[in-house]
This record gives sequence, C-alpha cells and structure tokens, in this order.
Amino acid sequence: MFRKTLLLSLVLSLSSFQTLPAGAQTSKLTAAQVVEKNIAARGGLQAWRAVQTISWSGKMDAGTGDSVARSRRFAEDRVKPTSRMQPDKMERTDKDKQVQLPFVYEMKRPGKSRMEIEFAGKTAVQVYDGQHGWKLRPFLGRNDVEPFTSDEAKGENEEADLDGYLVDYAAKGTKVELDGVEKVEGHDTYKLKLTLKSGQVRYVWVDALSFLDVKVSGTPRRMDGKMRNVAIYQRDFQNVQGLMFPFLLETAVDGYRETHKMVIEKVVVNPKLEDALFAKPQAK
Repeated sequence: MFRKTLLLSLVLSLSSFQTLPAGAQTSKLTAAQVVEKNIAARGGLQAWRAVQTISWSGKMDAGTGDSVARSRRFAEDRVKPTSRMQPDKMERTDKDKQVQLPFVYEMKRPGKSRMEIEFAGKTAVQVYDGQHGWKLRPFLGRNDVEPFTSDEAKGENEEADLDGYLVDYAAKGTKVELDGVEKVEGHDTYKLKLTLKSGQVRYVWVDALSFLDVKVSGTPRRMDGKMRNVAIYQRDFQNVQGLMFPFLLETAVDGYRETHKMVIEKVVVNPKLEDALFAKPQAK
C-alpha cells in the first residue's frame, strides 16, 4: 500500500500534463481488463503471490491528542477529529496541531498485522493475528492490553490483504464492476466498484495511463452527526524488488480541510517475521 520515484514517477509526471482524448481506450476496457492491467503495472500476479510478508516504516501525521486507534490504519483510520465544531469553523489549537510520529507496520499472510507507533518516548502497539486483535496505548495512560472492540475486529476482517483488494479478487469473494470514468487530481481514471465478501462496498480509482491505483475509498466516518466519505490518495509510486508501492498516502474526509499524510521511508518485501510478533502484546 505504499510508494517511490523511479519509472513510475516519470509516468505519473507525464500523465499529469495530459488527458485522454475523447473516445480513447478509457471507455473500451472491462472491469476485468482494468484489474489485469493494474496488477501488471504493480509488478505482476505471480510476483505478488510470492509475497508472504511486508514491512513498511516511516512517519505519519497525527494530532498530539490522537490515539493509536485513530492512527493505526493506512487507509482508513488516520483521520478522526474529536471537535464537535462544524468543519468550516474548526480552529487548530496547540493540542490539535499535527505531529509526525515514527511507525513500523508489518503484515504476514494470512491476515496478520502489527503496528508500532512511537510517541512521547513510548511505543503503542496494535496487533491482529488473523482472528483476534489487541492494542496497547501507554501514551494515553492505558498500560493494560485491551482487546479489539467488535467493530474494530469486524473492520480488520474487511481490510485488504497485503497485496491489496484486486489481486486474486475473485478467490477472495470480491465482485468487481466498472463504475465509470472519473477525474482524480486532473487524471482520467477508471472507477471500480468492489463488493466484498462481507457485502461492504469499496471503490478503487485506477489511472488510465499508468494503471496504478491512485485513490481508494475508506470506511465512511460519522463526524458532527453526519456520515462522511473517506478517500485515500496514493502517490509517489516507487519500485521495490520489482513491485510498485506508493510512498505517500494522504487521507481526506469530506467537509474537512485538514488531511493526514503518511510518508513511507522504507519498504521491505518478504522480511522474516515470526508468528510471535502477531500474538497478544505484553503490558509494560
């Protein structure tokens, strides 16, 4: 789920200066063909099937009052303002100002994940073993290991695998449909509608020139009494061992000016990750 500056950067920079002419290939591809081209652009099906573990590290934006539950997810849970003020009237106080927190995020098949975030000299940990999840948030004064809530567990089950939503989507029980062509940051994209096995719907926007997934939808959030759509923009794709990763993720919530960024500094493909890393953490 992350990025860089090699050949892909060149492709994206070129695509930012041109749009497809009327009647171009955009309107002729099926959903299956768009998916096939996306997977090829990201490194190929067999290459992604060979990936068993991935480690990302970098820095993420977070308000000084944010909890790890708000910061943990790459695609969905990095934006959750606590203010009840209207979005256009929100003012940033010292408490609300963003800071950049170092993080390490690790994933292992099938469905295991571990996030560590450094804050104020303490390490917050959140792990999921494929069935159960726990969190340890010492910087909130919570020194006991807490289990996932039912909503958190459900959300984790619906998260994309380490290879994303589109690789082997049929085997994952996902239905993919072409939902039209839209502009994303000035680029023509194919909008794909994904109906997951659980019945939840996600959208993925695939650039019509590079065929990289430059935007994905997140879980809608209730803020100020309204359900608001969440979008994650994926930029600065780079090549890591033949696979393309976005190295900049920016999460935006409808109606809110402030966005949250996650800058990836390093991606490691197939590092050795013991299963014990994804077990219930120990309180300190």
